[in-house]
Amino acid sequence: MTTCADDTTTIEELRKWQRALRAQFPIVTGHPDLAYLDSAATSQKPQAVLDAVHTYLTTTNANAGRGTYPWANRTTSLVEETRDRLRRFLEDPDPQWSAVHFTSGTTEGLRTIARDWLPGLLTDGDEIVVPVADHQANIQPWLDTQRQLARQGTHIRVLPMPYQHASGDYDHNALAQLAGPRTRFVAVTHVHHVYGGNMNIHRIRQAVGPDAVICLDAAQSIGHLPVSVTRLDVDFVAFSGHKSLALPGSGAVWARHARGPEFVPGGWSGTPNTVGIVSLAAALEWLQAAGTDRIERWTVALAARLTDVLRRLDAYEVLGCQTSLAADSPVQRRQGIVTFRHREIGAGDLGFILFSHGFMVRSDHHCQGGAGEKSESVRVSLHVYNTVEEIDRLLSVLATLG
Repeated sequence: MTTCADDTTTIEELRKWQRALRAQFPIVTGHPDLAYLDSAATSQKPQAVLDAVHTYLTTTNANAGRGTYPWANRTTSLVEETRDRLRRFLEDPDPQWSAVHFTSGTTEGLRTIARDWLPGLLTDGDEIVVPVADHQANIQPWLDTQRQLARQGTHIRVLPMPYQHASGDYDHNALAQLAGPRTRFVAVTHVHHVYGGNMNIHRIRQAVGPDAVICLDAAQSIGHLPVSVTRLDVDFVAFSGHKSLALPGSGAVWARHARGPEFVPGGWSGTPNTVGIVSLAAALEWLQAAGTDRIERWTVALAARLTDVLRRLDAYEVLGCQTSLAADSPVQRRQGIVTFRHREIGAGDLGFILFSHGFMVRSDHHCQGGAGEKSESVRVSLHVYNTVEEIDRLLSVLATLG
């Protein structure tokens, strides 16, 4: 684990690299008086993505798979090339045994798996594990499947994912005790959207055994840190393009054809979001060149800088693991997401106050499931375009409110 000295070294080592990347985001450089700290909700877009979209719309725009003229052929090729690019980005070891289906984002992707694929896997008496303190998008689709099957006379059990109370991480030991021969499907989240913790998905396979299907919500990890389906050993990955530097309305499901039936979304697919797919291809290329490992190091270092000071301000409560707040903490720190409350100022009011000082943060319940936080909070979420100076200015303002 990194320490305070390591974080300082990381910041100094990557400062020039980060400055060059930040300069590629027109909306960021165009508003130097504002600090965008809401990347977990949606990310800003680099010039390369904007250029790719403009070039496509002004040179090649056509429908995919529905024509034989050059523009249509080129659009079809762009769609297929993006599938292959995503497989490489995820370090897919057997691309001939996997599928990529484009969606409007994580929520649609998870719903599609739940509606069109999961019922075919389950029989009466089977069990699924649901992360009831994660994002609603990774809870409700699985409960909908349970109700859908019940109407058809098939009854399955929903097992709540066990959590470690102190850290907010999954309790992998308790999960190993919970999972049994009828546990067919496990829904998990890679990076928690409130607590900012990496949920150690590489431990899930060992906990649930070789046969259970693992479905990963990667909304907060794709584009923020390396994601390898080889190392994680999952069967589905769903994510949103708009949180990964691409346009809104873009996203994908990667599916491994190893456990259960082949993943084929139901119904006629209609016209794909070709512009969104083009933006996703450009975003993946940009992220590959920038290095998601360096993006992770940068955002983790900034988050540690923020929590290290916040923990010493009595007016604030930082959510999530309390032993990871110090910059020299020996345990895993937050992946660029820091959520906190002021003990006297409500989250909504604090959000307005912070915007009056030029900071854009999210302040609400963050769509967390029923087993999660009951009170509103303020979330700061970072990306590669955020700076040390923004964090220090934010801390200065927060300190005056203490």
